[in-house]
Amino acid sequence: MNWPEINKFLLQLGEAIAIHAHTKICTTNSQHLSRVHTVSNSDTIYQIDHYAEQVIVEFLEEHAERFGGIVLIAEGIGTDEISSYPNKRSHQDCALRIIMDPIDGTRGLMYDKRSAFFLAGAAKNLGPQTCLGDIKTAVMVEIPTSKMIYADSLSAIKSEGICAYRKNLLSNEKTPFTISPSTENHLRGGFAQIARFFSPGRTELAQIEEELISGLYPDAKDGEILNFEDQYISTGGQLYEILMGKDRFIADVRPALYKSMKHLRKGHICHPYDMAALLIAEEAGIIITDIDENPLNAPMDTHSPVNWIAYANKAIHQEVSPLFHEILKSHGLIKLN
Repeated sequence: MNWPEINKFLLQLGEAIAIHAHTKICTTNSQHLSRVHTVSNSDTIYQIDHYAEQVIVEFLEEHAERFGGIVLIAEGIGTDEISSYPNKRSHQDCALRIIMDPIDGTRGLMYDKRSAFFLAGAAKNLGPQTCLGDIKTAVMVEIPTSKMIYADSLSAIKSEGICAYRKNLLSNEKTPFTISPSTENHLRGGFAQIARFFSPGRTELAQIEEELISGLYPDAKDGEILNFEDQYISTGGQLYEILMGKDRFIADVRPALYKSMKHLRKGHICHPYDMAALLIAEEAGIIITDIDENPLNAPMDTHSPVNWIAYANKAIHQEVSPLFHEILKSHGLIKLN
């Protein structure tokens, strides 16, 4: 497989969607863009998502043949959210398997509040058992708000590192930059958070975070701000913030919370397509695990629950992980041995 060429293809698709969505944000009111188009098995599809789907289908029909056929896994597209391109090919006859979130962060973008991201990862088609760990190239493309004139594109090929550039939306000029996750060895005074941007479960997740920070720094003085949080309603956005050195620790353990808290209704959770750009974070040296401290992996599908924990570097992992997992055990999110 020509992974550099596939990487280039995914970037082209991501930027086509970003331009299309950005134009919609600039020219269409949020009331229209935020209308519910359909409700899929994994998430709500809004009108702005539907516009992106149309771009994807046309793009894949035009280009998929040169890669030996593509199986696409994406919410709201195809039967059971899986489809093949060109459409004459069976899933088994396709060489490439792509998992994608066309607009990760729809809710923030459609109200013109904050950037969303196109996320995609490509692997050799190994059938239904293909997983995130099989991904050989991944991209994330920023979809900016109407007042922004710059947008970032990040990509990686396995074992070959990361490429990143910032694009001027007015001139189309691209300026390369270097990805630099935080090198701080502690959370104190930095951004760190447990994802809790949807109810239910906010109270329980806030309590876990409170126990973590107070347990890490029992010597804190009255009035000291130990850390800040940023509830970015986008998994891609969260990964972007830790990639850019802005956040030091992020955890999303909502699936484990809902499984353990029988009194709670089940809320929205992270799915594998939200982690389509996982490879980029791994290539940057960010430590990302599942809730049991294993390297993060999941099937390439749209429905499996994903718990994930990200540490900006090894020192942050050493500081935070032992206490965090003890707290998760005490709250019943991890089974005791």
